[in-house]
Amino acid sequence: MNVAMRPSRRIVPIIVQQHVDDAANLYCTRSALVSAPHVRLRQLQGFDERLAAHLEGLHVAGDAARPMCEAALEVASVGAIFVATMRALDSRDSFWLERVLAISECVPHYRSGVISAFGWTDRERLQGIVRNLLGSGRAFARLVGLAACAVHRVDPNFSSVHSFEDPEPVVRARAYRTAAELGKRERVSRVGAAINDADPECQSWAAWSAVLLGDRQGGLEVVKHIATIPGPCRSRAFQLAIQALSVPAAHALLQSLARQPGDLRFIIRGAGLGGDPGYAPWLIGLMSDDKLARLSGEAFSFMTGVNLDSPDFERKRPENFESGPNDDPNDRNVEIDEDDGLPWPDQERVQAWWNANSHRFQRGVRYFMGEPLNRENCLRVLKEGYQRQRIAAAYYLSLLNPGTPLFEWRAPAWRQQRLLATMT
Repeated sequence: MNVAMRPSRRIVPIIVQQHVDDAANLYCTRSALVSAPHVRLRQLQGFDERLAAHLEGLHVAGDAARPMCEAALEVASVGAIFVATMRALDSRDSFWLERVLAISECVPHYRSGVISAFGWTDRERLQGIVRNLLGSGRAFARLVGLAACAVHRVDPNFSSVHSFEDPEPVVRARAYRTAAELGKRERVSRVGAAINDADPECQSWAAWSAVLLGDRQGGLEVVKHIATIPGPCRSRAFQLAIQALSVPAAHALLQSLARQPGDLRFIIRGAGLGGDPGYAPWLIGLMSDDKLARLSGEAFSFMTGVNLDSPDFERKRPENFESGPNDDPNDRNVEIDEDDGLPWPDQERVQAWWNANSHRFQRGVRYFMGEPLNRENCLRVLKEGYQRQRIAAAYYLSLLNPGTPLFEWRAPAWRQQRLLATMT
């Protein structure tokens, strides 16, 4: 075809706007799905393909998409930040990237959108960009550079960038976390020493990392302590503590929580993560309580591997049961129901299954998804399980063999599947 006769690409603004809006909304939904109790990897892949299609539409639109992205930033959301960062990285527009970073630096809530965009972008396209961030004089830029290396499991060359000695606590905390995510076991002593960092967030991440890298003494003691007190780091510390402790030690931790009011949900969750089948009758008994039934069912599944969302075990949602936000403008409850998506277990049927199968489970042995804890089963769960189960499997793989990089369950699904195909 004669070049002069080649049809020009026609950009339809309303379509480009739709790509911006839908990509931002899909990202926000995806952020919840990666830790959802009812989403498997294959379902996440279908969702990711939809998001990727909208991002591809913005790539095709090129510079024509920028005014829409700028307009979205005027009423910024995490999704808008994600989309704007994706466009900045795609076009390698340093000015646009700097603007997005500046907005996110001022509003910490938006930072996950920036880091997710770096994680979504292929690592080859980040060369040079991340290096400049790591060497920046701005703490937030160094933070993003470390996070970008972490989500792609790429070594930021700790010895040259001196992240562990960074004057800014937020950067040091990210460095400690990154060391464990990359499986840098040779850094365990350095990370372990940081448990005494004056900054609480640094202490928390240093202890978390030290445990994943093999520290079962000082680091684990700090994680256990954080797991027992209210705070933003508690849930993360609790899961790691239960999974890292021996079965008797995990039982002792749960017993100590039983003496504290308001910790029943933690105890139920810990019973499932701890995997001791001695808790099974207690969990089944809790299934008669509508407020605890779904969580108890999930814990039972973590231990036994029974899929309670099958018709053989699931009952109907109770009539007039309400949880989380509703349509009543006078109701101040705006908390999302963390059990949303979990099946309602039929207590009698679950009890019948346990009566018939309990002989297969030995009290005092840790079971995960129906089998004594082992690497092969963890890999199976990463391939086939629900996201919460996959998170536990990722932790176990690192705990079973310290120095194993922490599997990134939040990565684009096709990247996860490529990695899983290489893991045997």
